[in-house]
Amino acid sequence: MSRAAAPALPEPLALFPLRTVLFPGARLGLEVFEARYVDLAARCLRAHEPFGVVWLREGREAGGRAPVRFEPVGVLAHIDEVDADRPGILNLRCTGGLRFRLAGPAEQCDDGLWIGRAVPIAADPPQRPQAAMAPTVSALGEAIRKLEQQQRTPFAPPYRLDDAGWVANRWCELLPVPLAAKQKLMELDDPALRLAIVDGYLRDKKVVAD
Repeated sequence: MSRAAAPALPEPLALFPLRTVLFPGARLGLEVFEARYVDLAARCLRAHEPFGVVWLREGREAGGRAPVRFEPVGVLAHIDEVDADRPGILNLRCTGGLRFRLAGPAEQCDDGLWIGRAVPIAADPPQRPQAAMAPTVSALGEAIRKLEQQQRTPFAPPYRLDDAGWVANRWCELLPVPLAAKQKLMELDDPALRLAIVDGYLRDKKVVAD
């Protein structure tokens, strides 16, 4: 199935290195207090633009002396809501959008903000999970039901259990696997392959039956 053309990104794209891997469609909560990120949030809200989240593999992004290293493939974060209950602190609630790839080295501005020229990666084409993945799809549906009973809603609706990429991404959020593995899964262009790898992991761990 062909992919729709991806829209252009802000030029340059502001980057937020984090010790996490964001997936398309995922929810992300951030407590922002550094001036550079408070200013970034304000600019994104005014311009209705996203910023880029990249996995911080090495170093400390704030106040560290070690070299900073983050991955060149990340996910756009769209700000949905902002709370400012405490002076100087913003609580952002964001949703993951398209993936992107940096088209060259990122640069750090005088205020410490990282920016880079980025190329969007088209969204996963809608693809129904294969019949063999039915137990993995059903297990995710059951996990969602139990979380909702606990008044927890970790995933943004609508719940697209009929879409291989969506199911794979939600499992990737839940699974206790190393961040390096999550990054590789997020980067995979084939949503069916991504789901097949998740399915294999779940069967190996006896989360779903063979």
